[in-house]
Amino acid sequence: MNLLDLTVTQLKRAAAIKEQIEEFNKELRAILGTPATSGAAPKRNRAMSAAVKRKIAAAQKARWANLRRAKSAALSVKPAATAKKKVSSATKAKLSAKLKAYWAAKKAGKK
Repeated sequence: MNLLDLTVTQLKRAAAIKEQIEEFNKELRAILGTPATSGAAPKRNRAMSAAVKRKIAAAQKARWANLRRAKSAALSVKPAATAKKKVSSATKAKLSAKLKAYWAAKKAGKK
């Protein structure tokens, strides 16, 4: 059931019933001898000592150092660079002439 669909009288009745339930729970706890507060115990803030913080920081620095060491080792084992083939000026001129002829034929075909 949606709370927005309830009438004012229904909401008042529900609040009254909830208060009665809380009163009965208090009476029951008093009879059984349990603490009056319900719910979980309050959460404690756990503080780390300075020595523990130093140990954690040292361990993290060691991890970063190992990572950097591994990275530099991987970079130093690079594969040899492949030598580029040089194209002679005569070959460049032949390719240029072929491309010019190709594009001229293509333009002529459009018209």
